[in-house]
Amino acid sequence: MTGSLKGAVALVTGASSGIGEATARSLAADGAKVALVARRLERLEKLAQELAGEGHTALAIEADITDQGQAIGAIERAVGDLDRLDILVNNAGVMLLGPIPGAPAEEWERMIDINLKGLLHMTHAAMPHLLSAAGDSERGVADLVNISSVAGRVASAGSGVYNMTKFGVGAMSEALRQEVCNQDVRVTVIEPGAVATELTDHLRPEIREIVRERFVDIKTLDAHDIADAIAWAVTRPAHVSVNEVLIRPTHQRR
Repeated sequence: MTGSLKGAVALVTGASSGIGEATARSLAADGAKVALVARRLERLEKLAQELAGEGHTALAIEADITDQGQAIGAIERAVGDLDRLDILVNNAGVMLLGPIPGAPAEEWERMIDINLKGLLHMTHAAMPHLLSAAGDSERGVADLVNISSVAGRVASAGSGVYNMTKFGVGAMSEALRQEVCNQDVRVTVIEPGAVATELTDHLRPEIREIVRERFVDIKTLDAHDIADAIAWAVTRPAHVSVNEVLIRPTHQRR
């Protein structure tokens, strides 16, 4: 679908690595101008330079989206510098697993702040621009893509609060889809299974080993596998809305 997003502007959160970085590259390859949002500015600037070297337009924006003011600022910077906003990919998230009894409460706060509040801050700030873009876009639509997880479908021991945040992403996304579908804004939830990213790096060491052992004999997904699904969803014809995509490694049971 190279060039199918020509004239569109996409903003990707968590764009400094993993799925976010891969998605930014994929959308840029499809012709979109991309705003790259994360806290690690040096990585964003490096990615923006690489994309520029390939002939694409990319804007690096340092922001902590758990702060509503910074989230609003990121949206306004993207719209101000790139003139519009057609696609928002809420990718930023953290997975801090472990049993609920005795868990560090600060891990729960961090997941709620990033996985839920950050997503809500960005969505709220972006929605007026997405509605406006849907009305004047050559594509005839605007897109909101929220990255959830297989953990947003199946609750598991040791994942309870992470499950809660990702179930919440799915619920909010479906409600919003019903609210804006008649205004040509599509809402898509992408639910990855095990993906080889930095996500497990943030786990406590004893939990990290348990999680990695679980998938030691499974070929996990690559970040580009998820980016391909995102690009596919936002390049469908205007009358086609891909509401939900669940992607697991072939050998992952749950």
